Amino acid sequence: MAGKFVLTKSESGSFHFSLVASNGEIIATSESYTTKGAAQNGIDAVRKVSVDAIVDDKTPRS
Repeated sequence: MAGKFVLTKSESGSFHFSLVASNGEIIATSESYTTKGAAQNGIDAVRKVSVDAIVDDKTPRS
């Protein structure tokens, strides 16, 4: 099973999404959005940029 985006609405009325791995672990969460459409656009943006994203490792070398 693939990971999934879970879109939720808070009690205050804002929307946010989480990226959930196939094992159920949350691996990323979004900022708050004022509309559902804006949150869906955020999901689309993550999908588009993550396909070719590189890892920029800023940790010190051991």
